Amino acid sequence: MSELAQRSGADADPGSAEPEQAETSDLRLLRGARTRQAIARHAVDVASLEGLNGLSIGRLAGDLKLSKSGVATLFGTKEKLQVAAVASAREAFLDAVVHPASAAPHGAARLRALTEHWLSYAETPLFAGGCFWAANLADFDSRPGRVRDALVRHHQDWLALLAGELRRAVDSGEIADLDADLAAFQIDAVFTAANTALRLGDKDAGGKARRVVDGFLTPRR
Repeated sequence: MSELAQRSGADADPGSAEPEQAETSDLRLLRGARTRQAIARHAVDVASLEGLNGLSIGRLAGDLKLSKSGVATLFGTKEKLQVAAVASAREAFLDAVVHPASAAPHGAARLRALTEHWLSYAETPLFAGGCFWAANLADFDSRPGRVRDALVRHHQDWLALLAGELRRAVDSGEIADLDADLAAFQIDAVFTAANTALRLGDKDAGGKARRVVDGFLTPRR
């Protein structure tokens, strides 16, 4: 049973409480920001497996043993729930991949650190279905709206981060001159392919991705 379900059970006795009292107890529980974050985080795991279109207020309420009306009070619409899931996935991704890599010096070392943390994020995996972005970007690339906008912003920020470290590596003389934007595009594509390969059981997918990144980090002669 989930922590949310346990907390919900502690607030009301299902055998004695009237339906309205149980729902009031759920609503009281759902008002806290921590509970909203926990629901959004569960939504990320569902979406990493089934896509953001697989999310619904009723589905999450059932999974977490909460009232549908209580979850609806927090998120309102399916689109708002999807946007909240994207925000939660982004926060978790930054904590797992980007922030830890910031300890490495800018340039080639930072790019290698980003690569290692990204591969750990995909191999462990952080989300139940692997990379959240790989699972959802393709579904929304042609669907204008808030969900697409949120996904695109994250993807653009990620590409800009990779390209920025590549430029620093070139400018400092660590690596040979290259088109940083093109190389970032290629690295991101390889990471996406590696995520799919990992889900299909290719145990060497991480090693292949590392070799591709290493190819861009050839020292200047």
